[in-house]
Amino acid sequence: MTNEGRAPGLDSRSAKRWLIGEPLPNEKLEGQLLPKHLALPIFASDALSSVAYAPQELMMVLLIGGAALLAYSPWIALAVIILMLTVVASYRQLVKAYPSGGGDYEVAHKNLGEKAGLIVASALLVDYVMTVAVSVASGVDNIISALPFLSEFRVELAVVFVALIAAANLRGVREASKAFAIPTYVFIGSIGLMIVTALIRTALGFAPVAESAHYAVKAQDVTQAAIVLLLLRAFSSGCSALTGVEAVANGVPAFRTPKIRNARTTLVLMGSIAVFLFAGLMTIALISGVHYAENGCDLIGWKQCATQPQRSLIAQLASATFGNNSIPFFIIQAATAVVLLLAANTAFNGFPLLGSVLARDSYAPKAMSTRGDRLVFSNGVIALALAAILLLIIYQANLTNLIQLYIIGVFVSFTLGQSGMVKHWITLLRDTEARRQAKDRTTIIRSMSINAFGALLTFSVLVVVTITKFTHGAWLVFIMMPILFLLMLGVNRYYRDVAKEVEVDPTTTFGARGDHAIVLVGKMQKPVLKALDYAIAARHQSIEAVHISVDEAATDLVQQQWHDMNIHVPLTIIESPYRDFGVPLIKYIRHRREEHGSEITTVYLPQYIVGHWWETLLHNHRARRISRQLMLVHGVTIALVPWLLDSSELIYGRRSRPLPGQDRRGEPIPIRAIPRRPLAPATPTAAKRGARDASAAAAEVTPARGAKRPTRNGGTTGGKPDR
Repeated sequence: MTNEGRAPGLDSRSAKRWLIGEPLPNEKLEGQLLPKHLALPIFASDALSSVAYAPQELMMVLLIGGAALLAYSPWIALAVIILMLTVVASYRQLVKAYPSGGGDYEVAHKNLGEKAGLIVASALLVDYVMTVAVSVASGVDNIISALPFLSEFRVELAVVFVALIAAANLRGVREASKAFAIPTYVFIGSIGLMIVTALIRTALGFAPVAESAHYAVKAQDVTQAAIVLLLLRAFSSGCSALTGVEAVANGVPAFRTPKIRNARTTLVLMGSIAVFLFAGLMTIALISGVHYAENGCDLIGWKQCATQPQRSLIAQLASATFGNNSIPFFIIQAATAVVLLLAANTAFNGFPLLGSVLARDSYAPKAMSTRGDRLVFSNGVIALALAAILLLIIYQANLTNLIQLYIIGVFVSFTLGQSGMVKHWITLLRDTEARRQAKDRTTIIRSMSINAFGALLTFSVLVVVTITKFTHGAWLVFIMMPILFLLMLGVNRYYRDVAKEVEVDPTTTFGARGDHAIVLVGKMQKPVLKALDYAIAARHQSIEAVHISVDEAATDLVQQQWHDMNIHVPLTIIESPYRDFGVPLIKYIRHRREEHGSEITTVYLPQYIVGHWWETLLHNHRARRISRQLMLVHGVTIALVPWLLDSSELIYGRRSRPLPGQDRRGEPIPIRAIPRRPLAPATPTAAKRGARDASAAAAEVTPARGAKRPTRNGGTTGGKPDR
């Protein structure tokens, strides 16, 4: 395999390269953008797959009050469809007005203010995490419906699927869309075929009958008020079919040009397919008499309720339409399970994009705006995966419990986003130029009417959803959202304070007199000589080596070797009775600064670079600890001098042994036969001499032999110290 096109210093044998592939250069970003046929499965999989569990949850809630309440399900389904069409129409206006990818957050932030924008952002972040958890839990449910023996591995399966989806997204948006396109289209085709087949059978007088149709339902005693609440709760559960609609608005930057037109077309296609699938599934569920209870043992007559999980609504419909355990049954189950798992992919695209927008506006860590090797916002992908896995473990991947936390956030963002769009259109109407153009004014009024109706409708649904779900677990969302809100506000204030602190002002000036170098010496080894060579090559005004003495015998050995190596740089010994390295060095530097004024002190620290993870356990990382301490000292700069051990070839593809001519201080003493004169500090004149003087300067680096042994106070017994 050729190394051409790879990032320097990377080895294809690493686990990271195997997992996510070779890094992509910036110019490949355009090639990662999505055409409509790939954008549909990657952005619409959540909205399309939610129709697989929304009818099930709707009917399950109604059956709490008895089978008679199923008569209300067509009207509830119709209300959900009207809401879905309204939201799609509203987001078409949003995509056109704000195509930068901020979606509801950007609309609310720009039109309703900072606080409204952060409320939307916190709601969307929570909703994206819930999307992953609910979609994966629902997918695992459908797998267990086909393979019941996997029931005891529900949580493990969910965690593995989240990890796999995250890994696919880390490989890049385009690669993920290619992997997810076929299952999504198979799901649409197979469910569509099932709906058409069931309707044809019904028209011919052979209507499908679900396996649970002959089970009676143990209904709870409910009052008239409780019936109303049940109807509202069923409506709120059915509204989960709307999740994912906002993903297209947040993902406009990922579309190919013309971005706005492609995004709006994808949005219409997604809405049309979702409405067809939702209406079709509700229809054949009522025709076939599906009974799906919150507690399986509430189905009177089902003797295996304690030992077997209920089969999902999709599984029962597929079994009734095509026959149990038939090939079409398994195709539908497999397609449904896969697309439900892949529905999490919508969040894996929306969450990182939203995170990058928040980071751009300084409401999230800057790392969220950094593209990884595959040109995706990999930090956002990893953060989402970890949050979803934690939620799945806490709730044991239970769909019924998880879905109670769902859709609260999405309707908060719907409501504020549409309200922000109304404000946006009102602002345009007040614009003088807009008033001059009657045609534009008519268009603005029409768009404003759509968004106003959407805002009113989604706010009504938000109230219903909050009331009906709050006591069933949704209260947790109202705790998580304020926490995220305060965190984002705090991050923004932190960045604001830091920017204010470091900005250039007319009063603060910097100036230093003097340039001193310190080379930290532990043992006489090649890395120390290399650091010493670097310090000499930098031509500081003064230079010394410093040894922190924690063991008298080791200190005597260093002094003897220093003398034997004929090094003319003075060696200063600093006693450390408490065996600390950083504090004595800092005290020494501060004392020197008091004597010499505001000079710059550069400390050279040799540091090992290793290739195996276990090697990090075998070294003390003293240079790293000392450097962290020195960073807090005024007037000190730190120069880490890396020494690449042979194992570092695993990472960097080369060994630490220097090329000929590079090992100026590491060669044996007999080779240094030519004496070298002391170097004067670098001057602008010397710098201009360029390459002509470079060779001459190299010849001046070796000190004359016969220099006296340095004393413990940093001086020498004779001769001028130079190296």
